[in-house]
Amino acid sequence: MVKRILSIAICIVVLIFVYSPILLLVVYSFTDSKMIGQWNGLSLALYGQLFRDERIMRILFNTVWLALAAAGLSTVLGTAGAIGIFYSRRRVAKPLLAVSQIPVINAEIVTAIALALLFSMTLLYRTYFSLIVGHMVLCTPFVLLSVMPKLKQMDPNTYEAALDLGASPSQALFKVVIPQIFSGIVSGFMLSITLSLDDYIVTAFTKPKLFDTISTYVYNAVKNGTNSSTPALRALSALIFIVMIVILLMINLRAQKPAAKRSTK
Repeated sequence: MVKRILSIAICIVVLIFVYSPILLLVVYSFTDSKMIGQWNGLSLALYGQLFRDERIMRILFNTVWLALAAAGLSTVLGTAGAIGIFYSRRRVAKPLLAVSQIPVINAEIVTAIALALLFSMTLLYRTYFSLIVGHMVLCTPFVLLSVMPKLKQMDPNTYEAALDLGASPSQALFKVVIPQIFSGIVSGFMLSITLSLDDYIVTAFTKPKLFDTISTYVYNAVKNGTNSSTPALRALSALIFIVMIVILLMINLRAQKPAAKRSTK
């Protein structure tokens, strides 16, 4: 009993330590003060300022479409890579899996500089192509890491069984393999969106000069300290946090329904 109480208390302390800065940001998004720590009463002025600011709305649109494009392409590439590695021979699969994890453990600044040097030798430097490719390099390994555990949980003979029963290779892939690893694909897609929304370093080294995302805009606004839209960024951050929490809850609730149905049978 004591161990259980102690473990719960430790978990609560860790959660408070991790989420207290974000919760503080959310709380102070409901006041019109220019500084966190100064409360001027409950107000939605920052949210009104946020939605009236055309530049922030344009930057938000840029960030969302970039995240969706990079996450979609990374999910396709990462899923295909995971399936290819899973069904490869052991001698080939192990080195490929190890190489695919290098961007995960590598410092992001190294990846960003490498991409910048690569694209600087072509006409594609600081274009939308270099930006999307940079985000794909960042996100694809995490998709692969999300899909691989689901493939390992699956019976490796399922694909061959589908072929023996008359399915074509594409039918076996899309009707047998993909449905069994779909939760891992969704997890990889959501993780890719989060990584893309959050990224600053790769974006700063690969984006077009007149293109901004939330991360680059916030960095420049805080660095200069003269932008009148800076307080409205608290409201934007709070909205992003709330939306991500809602999406995460929906995914978890949807994943629990099949498990509940199986337990009742």
